[in-house]
Amino acid sequence: MNKLSRDEVAHLARLARLAVTDEELDVFAGQLDVILDAVARVGDAAAEDVAPTTHAVPMTNVFRPDVVTPCLPRDVVLSQAPAAEDDRFRVPRILGEEA
Repeated sequence: MNKLSRDEVAHLARLARLAVTDEELDVFAGQLDVILDAVARVGDAAAEDVAPTTHAVPMTNVFRPDVVTPCLPRDVVLSQAPAAEDDRFRVPRILGEEA
């Protein structure tokens, strides 16, 4: 793998709008080389015969099926609300729209 030069690290720092000292450029160049080497090794993994997965272990649906059940009466629900108006929950205006 190619080593990053101080100029390349300085360019990356400028792109990221980071102020770095000369000493930090040397430290970051070494650290970025280690990171780039690790990423390159991941790309070299033999994974042609491995099927893509979204989870490391098999997943099963643990949710119960939806079943329609009676709901609470509107007046009972609204009686527990902090504020109600015209048979609806009253909430603070957030968009500044006209009523």
